[in-house]
Amino acid sequence: MAATTPASWLGRVGQWLYTLLVDPASIWTLAILMLLAEVVLNMAIIAFVPYTEIDWQAYMDEVEGVVNGTYDYTQLKGDTGPLVYPAGFVYVFLGLYYATTYGTAIRTAQYIFAGLYLLNLLVITALYAKARMPPYLFLWLSGAAFRIHSIFVLRLFNDPIAMLCLYIALWFFLEKRWSLGSFFFSFGVGIKMNVLLYAPALLFVYLAELGVYRTFWQLAINGVLQILLAIPFLLANPMGYLARAFDLGRQFMYKWTVNWKLLSEETFLDRRFHVALLGLHICLLVVLARSWLRRVPTWDALWRGGVALTPRDTLTILFTANFVGMAVSRSLHYQFYSWYFHTIPFLLWQTHLPIWARVDGLCLHACNALGQVSLTLKDANQRAVPFVQEQAVLVPSLPLQRRLSQIDLT
Repeated sequence: MAATTPASWLGRVGQWLYTLLVDPASIWTLAILMLLAEVVLNMAIIAFVPYTEIDWQAYMDEVEGVVNGTYDYTQLKGDTGPLVYPAGFVYVFLGLYYATTYGTAIRTAQYIFAGLYLLNLLVITALYAKARMPPYLFLWLSGAAFRIHSIFVLRLFNDPIAMLCLYIALWFFLEKRWSLGSFFFSFGVGIKMNVLLYAPALLFVYLAELGVYRTFWQLAINGVLQILLAIPFLLANPMGYLARAFDLGRQFMYKWTVNWKLLSEETFLDRRFHVALLGLHICLLVVLARSWLRRVPTWDALWRGGVALTPRDTLTILFTANFVGMAVSRSLHYQFYSWYFHTIPFLLWQTHLPIWARVDGLCLHACNALGQVSLTLKDANQRAVPFVQEQAVLVPSLPLQRRLSQIDLT
């Protein structure tokens, strides 16, 4: 038997590491190691980094109104303004209200959100594994997620909970368990409307896979769940509920926007600007739809269904639709980073372009900038053009935000 030399030993270690990082079959091995590290990291963040109050108390005030018997949505409000989220939000945060001693046990809430963070990462891993993505992308999802940790365990926003429901829905869609997927998708919409950015792409996936008749039933599941969740509020004031929970024309405050600070406040608030963004969104979706239709052999296939979309095709279609929606969003805020952070490695990998490293670095740099939109952000969008051409998408202006606390996870 040949003696084991240091060179041969190092060669085997190198081969093992290469397999661990590159072979899609190894993604769960790496994911388990990273998840264990994430447990420790999240506990350390909670223990040593101060919690920052932003919206949690407002959430608690809003659901406390329901506890006190107020079901008229126009009367529900917190210290940051009126309740503007659909009914699913109320049920989720009502549960958190009681689980955290009426919203006062902040540390308990942080532990709950840490659990949600780990569950979210687990579901994302399942999506990547289903699409046979290389495991090294998981290092980005975990290692570059300091802002996501902040959004989950230090700020306790509702956005990541809505996205968790969305990602669970996507997993069920990849498993062809359509009704469960529709349930979770609708529940995600019920927590926050940004999930609707996926709706145009999901409609295409429904039609391609299921055909018109079965698509109708999936849309019915989405709609009926929204009605069931909203019944107490619809009975109290139906128009008030619809106007507040699904206010598509809601005016955002200029001081909070992080993607349009390069414009004047007058332009930002101008309805013509909003209409232009909507028109651009529709045009971009039409461009995307042309690429989606390449996967459909005939128009009749959209009527009958039966198009076998691969998991990678399905996720690409859905993730690009979300990116396009964010690119032309009327306003992006700090916590909206959670809307697309976990999709970035997937979409970058689809392009097969070496520019991904530069774009990735610029994205991270832009997200850590403070104050006004900077030249760095403009440069990031300009350099991203070659990257998005392959998928016919635009990279959204990434969130920049004022410093929300003295402690920064950078």
